[in-house]
Amino acid sequence: MGDIMKIGFIGLGIMGKPMVKNLLKAGHEVVAYDIVAENLQAAVRDGAVAGKNAAAIAAVCPVVITMLPNSPHVKTVVMEKDGILESAKAGLILIDMSSIAPLASKEICEACKKKGVRMLDAPVSGGEPKAIDGSLSIMVGGDKALFEEMKPILSCMGASIVLCGDVGAGNTTKLANQMIVAGNIAVLAEALTLAKKAGVDPETVFQAIKGGLAGSTVMNAKAPMMIEGNFKPGFRIDLHIKDLNNALETGHKIGAPMFLTANVQEMFEILHADGCGSDDHSGLAKYYAKISGSKIGK
Repeated sequence: MGDIMKIGFIGLGIMGKPMVKNLLKAGHEVVAYDIVAENLQAAVRDGAVAGKNAAAIAAVCPVVITMLPNSPHVKTVVMEKDGILESAKAGLILIDMSSIAPLASKEICEACKKKGVRMLDAPVSGGEPKAIDGSLSIMVGGDKALFEEMKPILSCMGASIVLCGDVGAGNTTKLANQMIVAGNIAVLAEALTLAKKAGVDPETVFQAIKGGLAGSTVMNAKAPMMIEGNFKPGFRIDLHIKDLNNALETGHKIGAPMFLTANVQEMFEILHADGCGSDDHSGLAKYYAKISGSKIGK
């Protein structure tokens, strides 16, 4: 399957645009669509062909990738008027790379099956930098044979591509990832606020503990941002709120306890209400500054 494919790509936001670029770089033909005209123009400048809408793309592409904000957007693009299933022929492959609720992935997959469309859910981790350099972590749910067939396409966009189980398993894995990241950032902000209030330099604390058991990818990425007071987004608070809402909804439906996740979600909600929704999620440091009266950084 290392062949050149004609791939539909719907959703050309911060992540979608560079992902399309990497598919084009690998030699694939991409027919793209986004409701935002500038996003579509940018993809066309990179070498993609503009599609009229999702249905028009599904009519001409054997594989369609969606990269959209949340569950309702994917349902609309797949199942509603001018959507993928309106024109999809049996055998079409849908790869939904959006981060959505696992139960929504299953619902979309059931609708696809009725039209003979095969589906993978394949959410990603790594944010814009890894989308640009094609080294995303891709967590996939779906049929093993279909996964193997699509792996060369996914490899154009990601470095780690793991089959996690049936459809929905990709998004369950992504939610686990987002819960762990959120909890890590929150306790990092709490700990560095303690250090600051105790009169110990947060930078010194970071350097002293990062090589030990407390060290993590999260700490290495986020402690310097907190210490600098730089909250320019790599991953916006509002997006993390979306993911944790999906995690909490899923947890409530299946009976999994979510105490820590619910707490961090409320911290994020307070920051959103304070107008910080577009800050990086390391902006949890601002929540602790607000309640402690002491900033970690500058």
